[in-house]
Amino acid sequence: MAELHELSAVALRNQLRQGKVSAAEVAAHFLQRIDRQNVPLGAFITVTADQAMERAHSADSRRARTPAGELPLLHGMPVAYKDLTDVEGVPTTHGSAALDHKPALCDAPLVALLRKAGAVSLGKTQVPEFGLTAYSENRIAPPSRNPHALSRSSGGSSGGSAAAVAAGLLPFAPGTDGGGSVRIPAAACGLVGLKPGRGLVPAGESLGDPARLVVAGPIARTSADAALMMDALVPAGPPSAMSTPAAHRRGMPGIVPDNDGGYLTAVKQEPPKLRIGITLDSPWSGTFPFSPEQEALDALNAGIGLLEHAGHALGEASIRYDNRYPDAFTTAWTAAVGTARISPHREALLAPLTRTFRRRAHQRSPAKLAESLAFLRQFQHDTVAQYARWDLMLTPALAQTPRPVGWFTGMHGGDRWPAAPWPGDADGDYRKQCEYAPWSSMVNVCGLPAITLPVHWTGGAPGQGLPMGIQLVGPAGSEALLLQVANQLGY
Repeated sequence: MAELHELSAVALRNQLRQGKVSAAEVAAHFLQRIDRQNVPLGAFITVTADQAMERAHSADSRRARTPAGELPLLHGMPVAYKDLTDVEGVPTTHGSAALDHKPALCDAPLVALLRKAGAVSLGKTQVPEFGLTAYSENRIAPPSRNPHALSRSSGGSSGGSAAAVAAGLLPFAPGTDGGGSVRIPAAACGLVGLKPGRGLVPAGESLGDPARLVVAGPIARTSADAALMMDALVPAGPPSAMSTPAAHRRGMPGIVPDNDGGYLTAVKQEPPKLRIGITLDSPWSGTFPFSPEQEALDALNAGIGLLEHAGHALGEASIRYDNRYPDAFTTAWTAAVGTARISPHREALLAPLTRTFRRRAHQRSPAKLAESLAFLRQFQHDTVAQYARWDLMLTPALAQTPRPVGWFTGMHGGDRWPAAPWPGDADGDYRKQCEYAPWSSMVNVCGLPAITLPVHWTGGAPGQGLPMGIQLVGPAGSEALLLQVANQLGY
């Protein structure tokens, strides 16, 4: 018989609803795994065991007096939140030594939503400082490491959450994605990561986001597990018809879920045959020229083979991006750190990259930010128009294999944690990140949904070596379609 952490999230949810296992038993099982494995892994910053067990017992009491069909969707399901998201009574560190770590006064919208759905929080997961980077390393806790190779990073900024799911410390987890922060760690850890489109799900983070880049989405082992979390994040379910613009023009039928309207119902349906554009074009290429590693191209080719075998038509797509994008995106992406409330005498505790971007944000005029936001709106319009020639766009998920811990910052291996000062090459750090994940941030700017799938392993077979993935980007409202394609491909 499978142990609880070996069950899919859907199977575990079903056992909880059927009373085959109690919420307290589930919480205790996962807390024990965290206690045994978190020290080498660094997935959690804070573990809230007492609160979790209290809520699990409350869930069991509720089940004793409630018919199974009336229980909340995620009754008793363990989750955790990245430590950028407020959970009432638990400190939100933002991964920063420069802040006072006071307990949050109330739940962020994301937490309130999943709490209402019956989820039980086990704690807060590791993040980079203010969620700024594609790796989850900071100066307040050990770095988050990749369960498939502890010398490698789990990605960022939802790196602790992805590491926890991949290591079986959680069945699934919500992440937040403002420039790739769900998809990058999901790809690095061999998971399914879905970034919903703009405005569909509350972001749940407590810092500003002037370009509306951030959205919450599931990090899971399968598309069905991701769909289950989407049903909790979007209680109204997917749109009633999810045909893509190109498919609609060709007279193809829309994808209509069963009467309950859920993503979990929709994911089981076969998608229509799609036209999928393949591209390696990136808006970062002009500023940071890069060459994808062979393993990234191998993952892309593996994805092409799977999609063609499923009956989809694929072709080369040439996308032209405005070369002003890197400056405008960086201005918008780092604006919030400029407004963070940090005492002047504590700014020296910031990591070099954060401190550099904060100083530059202070030096910019409001007019510069407004100009960048206006440019990004035009970039969105132009890019979406180019993508609309295809039903979906296909890219590698990452241009490089998961990077060694400390590779971005120069703290190789993370062995110098805690260290002060860190190496100070902020611009080199940022350049490495943009070369590592060059196909992520423009999807946030465009407000589109996207999914990453672990289609390739460097050791030649699933679970062997390091995972590498593909990214599929869809038009607005295509979250269920992306999940269907993922399920069709076996993920």
